[in-house]
Amino acid sequence: MPAGESLHFFIYEVPKVLMLLVGVVYVMGVVHTFVSPERTRALLSGRREGVGNVMASALGVVTPFCSCSAVPLFIGFLQAGVPLGVTFSFLVSAPMVNEVALALLFGMFGWQVALLYLVMGLLVAIAAGVVIGRLRMEGQLEEWVQQLQRSAAGEQFAAESQSWPLRFGEGLRHVREIFGRVWLYIVLGVGLGAGIHGYVPENFMASLMGRGEWWSVPVAVLLGVPMYSNAAGILPVIEALLGKGAALGTAMAFMMSVIALSAPEMIILRKVLKPRLIAVFAGVVAVGIMLVGYVFNLLM
Repeated sequence: MPAGESLHFFIYEVPKVLMLLVGVVYVMGVVHTFVSPERTRALLSGRREGVGNVMASALGVVTPFCSCSAVPLFIGFLQAGVPLGVTFSFLVSAPMVNEVALALLFGMFGWQVALLYLVMGLLVAIAAGVVIGRLRMEGQLEEWVQQLQRSAAGEQFAAESQSWPLRFGEGLRHVREIFGRVWLYIVLGVGLGAGIHGYVPENFMASLMGRGEWWSVPVAVLLGVPMYSNAAGILPVIEALLGKGAALGTAMAFMMSVIALSAPEMIILRKVLKPRLIAVFAGVVAVGIMLVGYVFNLLM
């Protein structure tokens, strides 16, 4: 039953994401006592523009998180002083181009589809991060995040002088500071995703995803935004849509928008980002996903 599926999804996802948030923030707080924000920033920003975006996107490939689960790591990167554009490259690639998605695509559609998806997905993540980085929108972070960054930038930790109890205490301090601000948004976001999860109108969507019309790809992206799932959850839906006549590229665009631009993710990000930055993020990634859909339809 759809209601049962939604309830099961909510009960499973909320504790998982909240525990991930606590774990990531705690670990980042401890790591922060070893590595200064300046060092982390230098590592991921690189000597040339785009190197940090490539590294962050590649990191996303090996982290099998859904979009809501990737947000805690996104916050952790900002907390460590990683440049904004680089963190967005990770936020896009982690849910969209992880090894779970690639393995399932390989098993269901073959290596050509999996390889093209990997290349195009990484290009979208890298390009989105570079564009957002060039726009210099750090002022569009919520004030508490900016304050967190300023505090981190002003703190200096000497690794040789810090005892382990002090390091663990620093991790707990970060958990108290961040978890209290975002947990409710996570519950609301996952709750919305759970409500939609059990009601996927496959027949209606398949009728809009044929190869014949140019507008089918943008429509597929718009249809995917209100939904929420990870790659493992949405790929069976994609297979069903293809069986009902949807074009491969249009179905891929739908899948990417579900796992990289979900409304629940936007609700959670609203606690971290101001509306203007959320709109820029969604617009840049949506354009990239539409290009991927057209390329798939052209080549496959």
